[in-house]
Amino acid sequence: MSTAEKFIILPYRKNRGNLVPGEMRPASSVASAEKIAASMASRFVGVAAYAVMVDEESGDMSSPRLLAKHGEIADLNAA
Repeated sequence: MSTAEKFIILPYRKNRGNLVPGEMRPASSVASAEKIAASMASRFVGVAAYAVMVDEESGDMSSPRLLAKHGEIADLNAA
C-alpha cells in the first residue's frame, strides 16, 4: 500500500442550520493550502486547510491534520 501526503481545502456553508462541507479543492503545498483557505474565507461560513494521507491505490484519505482554520468548521476526526 503506497501512501502520500496531500493538501486539501474544504469550505463549509450552513444548510438548515447545519454545517455542510462544500467541494474539496487540492493544493500543491502547505503554504498554497493556507493561502487558498485565507482567500476563500470571506465567501464561506468556514474554510479549513488540511494535510491528509492518501492511499494512492484506493484514493482513501486518512489522518487529517489541520493546517489553517477560518470561521466555523466541522471536526473531521469525529466518529
